[in-house]
Amino acid sequence: MENFPKYYTCLFNSITDAIEAIQHQNYIAAQDILIKAQQEAEELYLADGDEGIPG
Repeated sequence: MENFPKYYTCLFNSITDAIEAIQHQNYIAAQDILIKAQQEAEELYLADGDEGIPG
């Protein structure tokens, strides 16, 4: 199994949660989940610094 970056795992899990909320027609919760995931993933990406970015 590949070792994915933390921000990828954060986004993937949150998208799964948002899909579940949509299936229950809870669109506001889905929106909140996605916004929070976007913010968390950005923070995780920035925390990683230049790691993995080709120079």
